[in-house]
Amino acid sequence: MQLQLEHVSKQYRGGVWALRDFSLHLGPGIVGLLGPNGAGKSTVMRMIATITQPTSGAIAWNGADIARQPDALRRVLGYLPQDFGVYPNLNAVEFLSYLAAVKGLERKQARRRIDELLQLLNLSEVAYRPIGGFSGGMRQRVGIAQALLNDPHLLIVDEPTVGLDPEERARFRNLIADLAGERIVMLSTHIVSDVEATATSIALIAGGRLLRHALPEELLQAVAGKVWGWLLPSDALTAVRQTHRVVNIVRRPDGALARIVSDSPPHPDAAALPPSLEDAYLYCVAQRPETTV
Repeated sequence: MQLQLEHVSKQYRGGVWALRDFSLHLGPGIVGLLGPNGAGKSTVMRMIATITQPTSGAIAWNGADIARQPDALRRVLGYLPQDFGVYPNLNAVEFLSYLAAVKGLERKQARRRIDELLQLLNLSEVAYRPIGGFSGGMRQRVGIAQALLNDPHLLIVDEPTVGLDPEERARFRNLIADLAGERIVMLSTHIVSDVEATATSIALIAGGRLLRHALPEELLQAVAGKVWGWLLPSDALTAVRQTHRVVNIVRRPDGALARIVSDSPPHPDAAALPPSLEDAYLYCVAQRPETTV
């Protein structure tokens, strides 16, 4: 099971490049596509899902070019887009039955699968309630259910935890981790903690370009010795932010502890700190060439 993107670029109307020379090779596991809003993540997802085609380059599923043979991928694809919508007057069973018919599942097979998914996603007790009354987290679980109807080999989820409260976000991350198995799961997000909790590998993207694809521990190694804690007066923060990459601030009775990513100590009093994936991400983004897409 292999998904390959080779030198993929995407240009939209008006000459705007959303993606440039993007190459990524994936096998079974969870890859976190991590980048800021507007980085090109959704464009990557939509091209893999065969909703739009690259301007140049190629995407292959098990060696087959999906531009020429899209059905080879569509048969084994599950997709939860960022703007997933529902029919609010339908209940979960009706909604999933409709989508199962759209995907070509036989009726008895579809009903068995829907029952399995409602149980898996803890939706059985609300299966016959109108979806319009569901919470954001419950709607996301319905979205995952529709993506899993055909037991996909490739599962794509785009910004799945935006708008969810912390408890729902944690539940969703655990669900994604449990679903991996022998399939490829692509999780697109700008929330570092979502990737940190689930991904077996991480692809960092910014400005429409792939910065790095690596194991989480490899990204942490790259920024080891480059993270610093500096205790300083609160009124000095503005000046420090202008000269250093400040990741976060922890307020203390004796001042503000700034977490800074830098190749060298920002001050003689700064102490080295263990790196996090957020540190690694911000460091890689800062090191990217200043080119436009």
